[in-house]
Amino acid sequence: MKTIRVCLLVLAVSVPLSNAACFLQPLKPGESDGCYDSNGELHKFDFQWRDENCNDCSCSKDGISCCSSFATPVGYNEEKCVSIFNKDTCTYKVVEKDDHSKECPVSTWVG
Repeated sequence: MKTIRVCLLVLAVSVPLSNAACFLQPLKPGESDGCYDSNGELHKFDFQWRDENCNDCSCSKDGISCCSSFATPVGYNEEKCVSIFNKDTCTYKVVEKDDHSKECPVSTWVG
């Protein structure tokens, strides 16, 4: 019984920390060759790609499944520092507001 309580406690603590943003866009009627993304591009079944919003996506018979590919910094000094997202690398960098050449320490990332 003690083991079950410990497992439930670990689960209760870890669920709020897992903050990956995922979504499923179901296939539309008549889509039998693959999945059409929001730009109208056809992706064959079992194909994987990264979209323009840094989501890792895949096409299956269920539709398009996408999850964010990046972690977001949340544990840093927000008064002194700012997070900057680089869409080319799909990563955040946390730097001092007054001097972007100086990185700030980050204790917690989610995503």
